[in-house]
Amino acid sequence: MPQAVTFGEIMMRLTTPRFERFIQASGFDITYGGAEANVAVNLANLGVEARFVTFLPDNPLGDATLRYLRSFGVDTSYIQQTEGRLGKYFVEKGAVQRPSNVLYDRARSCIAEARPGSVDWDAVFEDVDWFHWTGITPAISGSAAALCEEAVKAASEQGVTISCDLNFRSKLWKWGKPAGEVMPQLVKYVDVAIGNEEDADKVFGIRAPKTDVETGELDAEGYRYVAEKLMERFPNLNKVAITLRGSLSASHNTWSAVLYNGDDFLQGPNFDITPIVDRVGGGDSFGAGLIYSLLHGKDDRDALDFAVASSCLKHTMHGDANLVTVEEVEDLLERGGGGRVRR
Repeated sequence: MPQAVTFGEIMMRLTTPRFERFIQASGFDITYGGAEANVAVNLANLGVEARFVTFLPDNPLGDATLRYLRSFGVDTSYIQQTEGRLGKYFVEKGAVQRPSNVLYDRARSCIAEARPGSVDWDAVFEDVDWFHWTGITPAISGSAAALCEEAVKAASEQGVTISCDLNFRSKLWKWGKPAGEVMPQLVKYVDVAIGNEEDADKVFGIRAPKTDVETGELDAEGYRYVAEKLMERFPNLNKVAITLRGSLSASHNTWSAVLYNGDDFLQGPNFDITPIVDRVGGGDSFGAGLIYSLLHGKDDRDALDFAVASSCLKHTMHGDANLVTVEEVEDLLERGGGGRVRR
């Protein structure tokens, strides 16, 4: 069975109930999430042997996080429990014209304090087919960026396919170096790059023509230019996939994606999603769907369609994780999104 590894931070997620604002809430719904952890959970749910590498506190909160991951079948054997704290993030889910709001409380978390040399990457990548990381990990701290560089170098040396979701987070790049200085040294090892409508612009200054992300006016063809420029800058890339979210409101989005492989520029199906239950983790579920498909030998067209449909379904469930089956994704592609009761 194909095996994948992801590396990054998992946090406690605290969400206001019933679309309440932070100032209204008297309690929070608790779950766990983080970009790379979300991909690992999604892959495990799709039947891929998925291993997640991170650092957690050696206390009951760390134990609870481990139990969460293990409940989905994620391999946690290379997670280290150390002194420190579990990062947290707070979500105020938006509705209609009011956007969602995310607040981070992850300074000095265990992974932010972890040092280079603390992970046996050769052992982590033994008999592994795929390694996935995101631009969130090197944004956490300088030492996390160094650990990420160790990981991509080790994976490359062992011939592991490497994917990266650029995942620019302006609230995180505060430790001294900007994303545009750090990310090129990591992305040069990557085979498959993933991003949203504006990641390439925010990280590398590559902007799609004829698009306005704020108004949701996206010209899919304009992202061919973005993909071509990324491949020119990073010759190791053989695929670039970009998700396209048209934000009509916080409750109503369109959702699609494109993929460029150096020859063909493909556009996936376009879904109209309303009302959205929870959009957090949508990009992660796209990445997981793409990785699953390519690991199982799907061609680029089928892989793109599967990833878009899988991530569309993520918008229908609370929490970070996309808890869909392969059959449910294929059913959406075959039958459409009528949502009739299955009896």
